Amino acid sequence: MNKADIEKLFHNINNLHVVVVGDVMLDNYWWGNVERISPEAPVPVVSLDRRESRLGGAANVAVNCRSLGAKVTLASVVGDDAEGDSLIHMVEQQDIDASLIMKSLRRPTTTKVRILSRNQQMMRLDDEITDDLFTEEEHPFIDMVLRFLQRVKPNVLIFEDYNKGVLKENVINRIAAHCKEIGIITAVDPKKKNFLSYKGVTVFKPNLKEVREGLNINLDDVNLGSMNQVHQKLHEVLENTVTFITLSEKGVFYNDGERSDIKPSHVRNIADVSGAGDTVIATASVVYALTQNADLMAEISNLAGGLVCEEVGVVSINKEKLLRESVRVLG
Repeated sequence: MNKADIEKLFHNINNLHVVVVGDVMLDNYWWGNVERISPEAPVPVVSLDRRESRLGGAANVAVNCRSLGAKVTLASVVGDDAEGDSLIHMVEQQDIDASLIMKSLRRPTTTKVRILSRNQQMMRLDDEITDDLFTEEEHPFIDMVLRFLQRVKPNVLIFEDYNKGVLKENVINRIAAHCKEIGIITAVDPKKKNFLSYKGVTVFKPNLKEVREGLNINLDDVNLGSMNQVHQKLHEVLENTVTFITLSEKGVFYNDGERSDIKPSHVRNIADVSGAGDTVIATASVVYALTQNADLMAEISNLAGGLVCEEVGVVSINKEKLLRESVRVLG
C-alpha cells in the first residue's frame, strides 16, 4: 500500500459502526505511600493520596475502537450498583453508546481495586461473580442485542470474553448465528471456557496461551507449519474464515484459508504489555471490516499492539501515531 491508500483506510474507519459484546469491568487504582507496618498484623499501612478508575475488559476494547474513529456500541451486563452507574457514565464520556448495557440485580459490577505504592502493586481486590448469566437475564439480553443488530446492522461485532459470565454458550450461539444470517462480520477474543463455542465467526483471535489451553496441546515449536496445523484444527470445529493468533514477542500469525504468514514483532522499548490484546482485536476488527484483507489486518494490528506496549498502564491506541507508523512500515 502507498501512503495515500493507508491514509484513506484510516479515514474510512470513521464510517464504521462496531458493536462490542462481552464482559466489562471497572479497574480502580489506589496510590499511596508506605511508611510503617501495621501494629495489628505484619502488613504495610498504605496512606492513600490518589484514586483513579479506568474501563477494563470489553469496555477497553470499545474505547480502542472509538480511539480509532469508529462509532461504537457496547453490550454487556453490570450490577445495579454505584460501580455500574460509574462504568456506564465513563463509557458515555468516551462517546460510546451504552444503550445495550443491561443492569442485573443478581450480580455486582466486576470491579478490581489495585493498591499501589512506589509503582509497585501491593494488593488487588476483586469484587465479582463469574457464574454464567441467569436465564432470566440471558434471554432479555439476547433479545435486546438481536433487535439492535436487526435494526442498525453494524459493520462488525466483537465478542470480548473474559470468563465473567456474560458470554455463555447460548448467548454466543444466538448472536453469532444472527450476525452470519444478516451479513455482519464477527471477531472473537476468546478465553478457555467457551473456546470452541464460537462457530461460524469471521476472525478468531486467541493468543498462544489460549490456543494451548483451548486445544490442550503443547505447541513448543512455534513456526509457520505448526501454526497452520493449529488453524486446521480450529477451522474443523469453528469453520471460521480467518485464524489470527498473537504470539507475544514473536509477532502474530494469520491464516485465511488461502494465505498464511507470521508477522514478526517490531523492535520496541516495552514498558507494559497490559491491554495490548484489547488494542489488537479492536484494530484487527476495523481493518478487516474495511478490507477483508487478513494480511493487512495482521500487519496493522501487530503495529498497534506494539505501540501501546511502549506506554505504562492500560492505554488505548493513538490513531495518528498508528497512522504514521503504518505509513513508515507499509507505505
